[in-house]
Amino acid sequence: MLEVEIKARVRIEEIEHKLIRLGAKPLDEEEQKDIYFSHPCRDFKKKDEALRVRRIKEEYLLTYKGPKLDQETKTREEIQIKVTEEIFDLLERLSFSKVGEVDKTRRVYRWEDLEICLDRVKDLGEFLEIEGKMWQDRGKIFELLKKLGIPKKELIRKSYLEMLEDKIKSIPKDSTKPPT
Repeated sequence: MLEVEIKARVRIEEIEHKLIRLGAKPLDEEEQKDIYFSHPCRDFKKKDEALRVRRIKEEYLLTYKGPKLDQETKTREEIQIKVTEEIFDLLERLSFSKVGEVDKTRRVYRWEDLEICLDRVKDLGEFLEIEGKMWQDRGKIFELLKKLGIPKKELIRKSYLEMLEDKIKSIPKDSTKPPT
């Protein structure tokens, strides 16, 4: 399956008002925990891929994301399978190791056939994600962006995990030392 996605840093309250005025329908609000994995024989980061388990309440989804397919969006192949909590035991036995976690609260809306997610990501802030399932959805996504007043130059192609890793790298090494 194809996932056509854009992401931008926003103020959720402001965007939510605009979405409602445009006729977007609220669907759900949920807590999500994404746990990302690596494997010693395959460098997902180098290949621009990702493997994660998402927990929503007591449901678990194993997701593979392929390399990004264009320079403007985060369009990529996505395979998602419902699993049980035992997936963690399986991944460990196959030598996968946890590389990071992303905790967020997500409000989901529907506008036409697009899914709009308003995310509050722990340690990162507030974001908008707009997702479609077909290559042709790119046009609708950019139309909605324009209606929301978000210029293309503000789009973010990095994942939340990459953004958290960048944030950690930017912390000075000696910041953990006690003052003298």
